[in-house]
Amino acid sequence: MTKEDIQELFQQYQEFFHNAIKGEVDMEQGASFYATAVIGAAPAGVMVAQNDKQFRLFLQQGFKAYRKMGTKDLRIRGIEITPIDELHCLARVSWTAVYDRGDYPDTSIDFDVHYLVQQVQETPKIFGWVSGDEQAVLKEHDII
Repeated sequence: MTKEDIQELFQQYQEFFHNAIKGEVDMEQGASFYATAVIGAAPAGVMVAQNDKQFRLFLQQGFKAYRKMGTKDLRIRGIEITPIDELHCLARVSWTAVYDRGDYPDTSIDFDVHYLVQQVQETPKIFGWVSGDEQAVLKEHDII
């Protein structure tokens, strides 16, 4: 698994996110970024899921919520990759999210997510992520 493979994975994920917040949600494509099982950790708790029909519904509901709160862009500011072994790495992805505030100027919020990535055959797949308190940050900026 090369640095370029990981960067390409997240560039494609960013493009998928752009389409999803426009309402063009291809859940098969969205699920293809993830391994067969996924863990996620945030201050609200730890989630464990199988990459199945219910996971696709979870993704779809998440994008619906992002659209509802006015998310209009998500872009990568940088990616730091820390190899764990030949098949695994930790990718710290720095994002900027932009929210449409209606009559107010757009609001941009910078945040980082740490992704656990595994090479599955020839393709890197996300099998976990660790994020900060997204809800608190959104409240702090009057997004929700």
